[in-house]
Amino acid sequence: MATAPAPIAGAASGRGAAPQAVPPAGRIRLANEAAIVRAAETVFARDGFRGASMAEIAAQAGVAKANIHYYFRTKQQLYRAVLEGMLHDWLAETDGIRADADPAQALGAYVRAKMALAQIRPEASRVFAGEMLRGAPEMRDMLRGELRELVARKSAVIAGWIAQGRMAPVDPPHLFFTIWAATQTYADFAPQVRAVLGARSLRGAAWQRATDHVVSLVLRGCGLGDRVEAASAAAAAPRRAAGGWRTPAAPHPSPPRLREGNKTSRQG
Repeated sequence: MATAPAPIAGAASGRGAAPQAVPPAGRIRLANEAAIVRAAETVFARDGFRGASMAEIAAQAGVAKANIHYYFRTKQQLYRAVLEGMLHDWLAETDGIRADADPAQALGAYVRAKMALAQIRPEASRVFAGEMLRGAPEMRDMLRGELRELVARKSAVIAGWIAQGRMAPVDPPHLFFTIWAATQTYADFAPQVRAVLGARSLRGAAWQRATDHVVSLVLRGCGLGDRVEAASAAAAAPRRAAGGWRTPAAPHPSPPRLREGNKTSRQG
């Protein structure tokens, strides 16, 4: 019978919570799982599913291999946790695309959130891209089920905006494909981007420039060019008021099934 491993050092940050001498067991488990998933993202992105090993992931996480198997029995289960966590975090950001929302602000905020995820979780994005190149053997059912259903719902919202004359006619599903490609390329093809720009990394003003470009490109393509500056200002205001720029929360290692309105992976 497996015994619970010792807490992973430094895993439970407890940001925003009052200090506790002994954190609740549930908090420790989530923190440990998140640390393991983060390490797995790095190893799977570097070595692929076949080349990665649980021993390498344990070494990356700085824990004993037994700790990994306590939370994830197999490499396949851990691999799925990385994939599902990344997809869940991407799709949670579509919550703002609602019939009563302003199209420019909703689409602009979605693009900015996708760019932020590309910046802080590039390895997970590369793991997902690798899975797609393999034919999506682990994610096929989820792509055909939850993902397809969510895109259909959000596409209906965009079609409603178009019918009301609030934005130019576009093909809604293909608009999502365009946004995904434009944002994820900064993670999946980062070496190419850096090489062409002659930059060692894209941070700060350089990343903001890229984000502003993608937002402008999408909004102008949707006939919302006159709303680019307004949408950018609206997106910036709440972040500045909160004392900093919003970044998505750490990955949820065992996300619930994808559905509209689920925000467990988002930072409040």
